[in-house]
Amino acid sequence: MEQYQNIPLERSMYHIAGKSFSQVLEEQDPSDRYKGTPLAGLDAFQRQLKRFDIRVGSSQSDKVEKFFSTSSAAVLFPEYIARAVRQGIEQTDYLSEITATRTMTDSLDYRSILVDPDEDEKELKIVAEGAAIPATYISLTDHLIRMNKHGRMLVASYEAVKYQRLDLFTVSLRQIGNYICKSQLKDAVDVLINGHDVDTAAQAIETQSGGALCYADLLTLWDALGDYEMNVLLASPDMMLKLLSIEEFKDPRTGLNFQGSGRLSTPMGASLIRSDAVPQGTLIGLDKRFALEMVAAGDVLVENDKLIDRQLDRTAVSTITGFAKICPQAVKMIQLTQGGESK
Repeated sequence: MEQYQNIPLERSMYHIAGKSFSQVLEEQDPSDRYKGTPLAGLDAFQRQLKRFDIRVGSSQSDKVEKFFSTSSAAVLFPEYIARAVRQGIEQTDYLSEITATRTMTDSLDYRSILVDPDEDEKELKIVAEGAAIPATYISLTDHLIRMNKHGRMLVASYEAVKYQRLDLFTVSLRQIGNYICKSQLKDAVDVLINGHDVDTAAQAIETQSGGALCYADLLTLWDALGDYEMNVLLASPDMMLKLLSIEEFKDPRTGLNFQGSGRLSTPMGASLIRSDAVPQGTLIGLDKRFALEMVAAGDVLVENDKLIDRQLDRTAVSTITGFAKICPQAVKMIQLTQGGESK
């Protein structure tokens, strides 16, 4: 009998500090053991689904009640919820397009680092023999990163969902992930614009066309980033319309890129992201390699014990995340009022 069929499943596996259920399960049933077998490519949780013959992702998927056929199978249900929500976050994920790194923390008190060299520090000067090597200073921020909890309440009785197919139920859970991701993006945009204080707020660039956005303004934005690369443009819906009406954006090659990948790009090569999280009249240019750090206090959180006991009536699904600027000068922006003039 395969090792995965003998793993004891207990609700206490969700309450081990610093480890997710999947990590605990993987420690007891390492995936490396299955190299070269028909189970290669499955992680420990997926092998448990196979153990109890629970199909979650096809037209032949089982009903929700299959998870509760045994007490051991019921322990898998919270992890299924978390993974489905996480899929929704990943499918809507623009955060990976604008963050340089993601940090996991076990605490709600977190301080990031700040790298803000002046022009003299950026230059790697010739160092004479015996002379001191110029220094670039990296410091801890003098404030805690604000961590926000975003979540949705899953309101449904077990009786209402037990006969639903898991593939349909998964779609509903992915939508919760979609909502969470949009809320996180709003937090990220707020930090990109306002920073943590006046010194780290994004500099607003003056437009050159009397308030109407033109290609020259994009060049000014690109130039303002200096040594940084403008590889992402975040635009509010109204600014996206202004951008797409600029003659240079009508280049057929830009259209072919959109048709081939589904993603818009600028004539400068920067990825173009439209989001309601960006305030009206705002266009943000950034170097995603250096601009932003995402901090997460754990993974997707669910009320595990309630789910195992089939008490779905009001079950919270949430995440706790925050954002920090790493290099403030890697973010610049254009802001127009509703009348079209620069702010």
